[in-house]
Amino acid sequence: MLLGAHVSIAGGLYKAPARGVELGCTAIQIFTKNQVQWQAPSFSEDDIQQYKAAYQASGIKAVCSHDSYLINIGSAESGLLQKSRNAFVDEILRAHLLEIPYLVFHPGAFKGGDEKSCLQRIAESINYCLDQIGKTSVQVLLETTAGQGTTVGYRFEQLHTIIEQVERRPNVGVCLDTCHIFVAGYDIRDEETYQKTMTEFDEIIGLERLKVIHLNDTKKALGSRVDRHENIGRGTIGETAFCLLMNDDRLKNIPKILETPGGDEWFMKNLALLRSMVFNSFIV
Repeated sequence: MLLGAHVSIAGGLYKAPARGVELGCTAIQIFTKNQVQWQAPSFSEDDIQQYKAAYQASGIKAVCSHDSYLINIGSAESGLLQKSRNAFVDEILRAHLLEIPYLVFHPGAFKGGDEKSCLQRIAESINYCLDQIGKTSVQVLLETTAGQGTTVGYRFEQLHTIIEQVERRPNVGVCLDTCHIFVAGYDIRDEETYQKTMTEFDEIIGLERLKVIHLNDTKKALGSRVDRHENIGRGTIGETAFCLLMNDDRLKNIPKILETPGGDEWFMKNLALLRSMVFNSFIV
């Protein structure tokens, strides 16, 4: 079972795998730089080797990175767009150097523009950034969003539109966030609605493109389009959805990552609860 949480890189990237082990993770997500700053020092060879050695020694089975929250590769403002593209190239390169297979990112927002043009700019940005990197096995994962403000990616059709315009499609996948899809209007609270939503995802995007899942309950209502994470079973989604997901055989080999509030104590509580759900009455 590939199950874990987003862990800190404070004090050095190499410390992240051990933090994952302390929490009982078999999968982790990390930032490879400060997520609220544009610039970061390049990795030294020692940085890279130290991280790789720590990861190998940890026994963690899967890792993904998440890009900076500042990046908006769908921006209608030319200066921010180019700055975002340059930063995204750096994010891909950092994942490439560390041999991290997946880079999760929020697709973007069209403030000052329109949705259709934003989706096109995101695809163009992905093409541009992958061209800058050249050959790489890193897959950039479009994260499903809550749809706040002018953010795109809250409908499966939007993600499909982006993917269809990407030239190097083997380098693109999707990260599904349970909080985000729920507040975007996709119900998963019982077996009927869960199956409906997963079938819709498969028909529009394809389950073969689903590479990472973010496990988050939410404080907000279905369709509210407000992104507020909550601990598992303590929000408006409830435990049944997560029980269904944990027992869905189609998803068993996909890393499942917590981004819930409350720090390490709540990560451990949530992980224990999720493990207890496996093979617990709901089998898909």
